[in-house]
Amino acid sequence: MEEKEKKEQLKEWIAEAKRIVFFGGAGVSTESNIPDFRSTDGLYHQEYAYPPEQILSHSFYKRNPSEFFRFYRNKMIYRDAKPNAAHYALANLEAQGKLTAVVTQNIDGLHQMAGSKHVLELHGSIHRNYCEQCGKFYGLDAVADSEDIPRCSCGGIIKPDVVLYEEGLDQNIIQESVNQIYKADLMIVGGTSLTVYPAAGMLDYFHGNHLVLINRDATPRDNMADLCIREKIGEVLADYCQPPSSPMI
Repeated sequence: MEEKEKKEQLKEWIAEAKRIVFFGGAGVSTESNIPDFRSTDGLYHQEYAYPPEQILSHSFYKRNPSEFFRFYRNKMIYRDAKPNAAHYALANLEAQGKLTAVVTQNIDGLHQMAGSKHVLELHGSIHRNYCEQCGKFYGLDAVADSEDIPRCSCGGIIKPDVVLYEEGLDQNIIQESVNQIYKADLMIVGGTSLTVYPAAGMLDYFHGNHLVLINRDATPRDNMADLCIREKIGEVLADYCQPPSSPMI
């Protein structure tokens, strides 16, 4: 089947669907100029004093917070990033009552910026930060604008609410994601290599009518999909994109 025919098939399935769940990864945000960790030009292929996986681990954060935050500010925060066609298309489908949830591995908050309401962030968000000592909440600027280790007024370290290596996922978010996927009749998976677990294993809970994978490269789950589209997700979903007339904060 040609890519054009595949997109027409997807349109039919979206029109028929009553409960759509979208599951996305870093590839959803690359069209917003946020690098994909594992792409050829991505974060994991650049050179640093320590491997990114080590810097972004809980043990490294505890052992060397100054270096962690230097890396985090430089490579994990993109304050100028704006939602792209994929984000707006998904928000539009939710507004139509067709899409019930966005389950994302991204931490950039672009889905919410585009207007999505029910976003399940498996790996947390750069926009939420908490003092480890007193629990006080801080927004993005407290970390992004800090010169070294961001500290609360009480003296405690302000830690981003993102899931580091060696840390577990929020069980409530996992359960809600599983519930949404289980009840969906159409699941669209986009911009993810489906190699990061336990997130990738959530596809096993889908028992609906059609599973669609949209990714530039092949994934380990292609054989279980009803449709695989090898194009940018923003281009595939462009017909559903209706950006707001004024930017949403």
